[in-house]
Amino acid sequence: MNKIVKKSVSTNYYLHTSESVSAGHPDKVCDQISDAIVDAYLRENPFAHTAIETLATTNRIILAGEVNGAPVPPHNLENIVRRVVEDIGYDQEGFSYKNLEVHNYIHSQSEDIARGVGEGDNGDIGAGDQGLMFGYASNETEAYMPAPLYYAHKLLREIHRVRVTGHLKESLGPDAKSQVTIKYADRVPVAVEAVVLSTQHHPDLTTDDVYDLVLPIIEGAFPLIWAENLGQIYINPTGRFVIGGPDGDTGLTGRKIIVDTYGGAAPHGGGAFSGKDPTKVDRSAAYMMRYLAKNIVASGACDRCTLEVSYVIGKADPLSLHINTHNSGKVPQELLLKSIQRHFDLTPRGIRRFLKLNRPIYQKTASYGHFGRTPEENGCFSWEKLDSVELFKALL
Repeated sequence: MNKIVKKSVSTNYYLHTSESVSAGHPDKVCDQISDAIVDAYLRENPFAHTAIETLATTNRIILAGEVNGAPVPPHNLENIVRRVVEDIGYDQEGFSYKNLEVHNYIHSQSEDIARGVGEGDNGDIGAGDQGLMFGYASNETEAYMPAPLYYAHKLLREIHRVRVTGHLKESLGPDAKSQVTIKYADRVPVAVEAVVLSTQHHPDLTTDDVYDLVLPIIEGAFPLIWAENLGQIYINPTGRFVIGGPDGDTGLTGRKIIVDTYGGAAPHGGGAFSGKDPTKVDRSAAYMMRYLAKNIVASGACDRCTLEVSYVIGKADPLSLHINTHNSGKVPQELLLKSIQRHFDLTPRGIRRFLKLNRPIYQKTASYGHFGRTPEENGCFSWEKLDSVELFKALL
């Protein structure tokens, strides 16, 4: 939804930039492996506790972390790793699902931590860690996401689609990055200032060849009113990009937290999502804050909303809850806050039940962002549902 802004001498213009990375980016390879392992443990036990870290380098994957739940056999974990790498599309000399080595150092969860976050006598589940988490929504796009990140993700999803199913299957590789700079006028996106796309490609292609192949895809990722004038376009600005993925750059779980969330348009508490089961409030509380912020904005109560919540490890109730509608509210912030506290259980157990998070739904979240996605029938992206809009609309 692109608003029309009338120019005036008082208009406040500024630029905001966000980046995205493809499923084949080394860090995202690791995120997807970690979350595929989370899913495997949740299939065995919906209340399993996991904290999985993955490192990827040339033809080698290293797994580490701790778990508490029904064990998944080591050979199954290795099969999961190879399946994820194969699905992403890596079968190159320096990184192939066929011959990469898998080193497994996953161990049992500390009894001290398990005692603090397990079911208590009253049925509560303590928070899996201390920390603060944020949720954000804006009405500047149809997905209630910041425009720069929304279009950066959209561009790479389209690149992935044509690479996997279209005419570029033999031309492009799995590794890619995008960056989009949007011009704003009084907080409304009005133009694309710059687009950057770096994509792995076949060694026989020149930089000009790649430019000609992907330019139509770039133009198609944006609204027609913007696509006719995209400003500066940079495609593989360093030139050749043949060696990609973990063979070109080591990957680690949890290094793309801004890509995963709001592209720098909102604060981030610092905790990564992938590899963690939903007792870890780094993940579940961030999902809940997104759900609430999105429903508040969709209700018309404000144009932008940031929610912040904090927890103490081992304790169920939030330590604090704060809302900021950025001077765009039609409803007092205090009233919105009281409505949240009255109608929603923000304990880890309450969040897990409300969003139905104890299901194996996490691998798909590990690429192209955890937010701004379409809810699926299996429960994936349940935090993107708009089923509390009327609750907040009643406050108008």
